[in-house]
Amino acid sequence: MSSAPLIRTLPKRGVARALAPSARRYASHGHGPQYNEPSGWLFGEKPLPNGQKRKRADWETPWYIGMYGAMGLAGLLLYYKPDTSIHNWALEEAKTRMEARGEKTEYP
Repeated sequence: MSSAPLIRTLPKRGVARALAPSARRYASHGHGPQYNEPSGWLFGEKPLPNGQKRKRADWETPWYIGMYGAMGLAGLLLYYKPDTSIHNWALEEAKTRMEARGEKTEYP
């Protein structure tokens, strides 16, 4: 009989613990800014004075080479891709069968 009050209090304790602030988890772990503050400049970079060039980051050159190289390779591979359409296969098959029967495949 003494276990009845204990069973009634268990759900209350579980709900209280679930709603406690220490039990909540946030992606930012609760500290620091939630977003990058806007600076008003594109990508957060201030424009350089006239006559000065922007220095590239270490990752930019390999990225450009890899990105444009991959696009060029994809274009080249797509240009020389074999023709696998069902329409062209059926046309070639029909011509082969007509020539085997002795019919003309070319029209004047």
